[in-house]
Amino acid sequence: LRQRGIRMAELSQAEIDALLGGKKEPGGAESPVNRNDKLTQEEIDTIGEVGNISMGSSATALSSLLNRKIDITTPVVSVVDLDEVIGSCEKPYVAVEISYTDGMVGNNVLNITGDDVKIITDIMMGGAGDIQPGEISELHLSAMGELMNQMIGTSATALSQMIGKRIDISPPRPILVDRPDKQIREVMNHESPVV
Repeated sequence: LRQRGIRMAELSQAEIDALLGGKKEPGGAESPVNRNDKLTQEEIDTIGEVGNISMGSSATALSSLLNRKIDITTPVVSVVDLDEVIGSCEKPYVAVEISYTDGMVGNNVLNITGDDVKIITDIMMGGAGDIQPGEISELHLSAMGELMNQMIGTSATALSQMIGKRIDISPPRPILVDRPDKQIREVMNHESPVV
């Protein structure tokens, strides 16, 4: 990005941890950043650029995995209540969670509608992308886990190159969400608000 003349803010690891919901500031104090306060414009720009790089890499991985052209939109950064995230998804859907295990603090949760789960699984199994009848099965969950693993693995590599620090991720944890909100709260393992 610097080669293209785009200015990026350089953040310390403590600032990155705080932006990503890190638990501790240097010295062991709890991080108060962005729990109740609005994000600054610089934080919004930085998170947007990180999101753009991460999702661009993820889209490339998804395109290779599905052998389809994948387009993404420009990131929109906002602080929202967890209930808004939970309420925006029509059940049943699959939530796939991957945490950072080294280099960063935080997690990624991808919510995929039931129909999209079936379409993507069908493509991954060599089909045309049809919605097969029936309920979401272990095969679907496994396919979504692999999808998220590829996407976030590629994203972590891009982020690692961006900040010059090794970043590792956990294995994916796909969960069928077909019950009340408590189930997704357990997956997201986070308090409101979220970015």
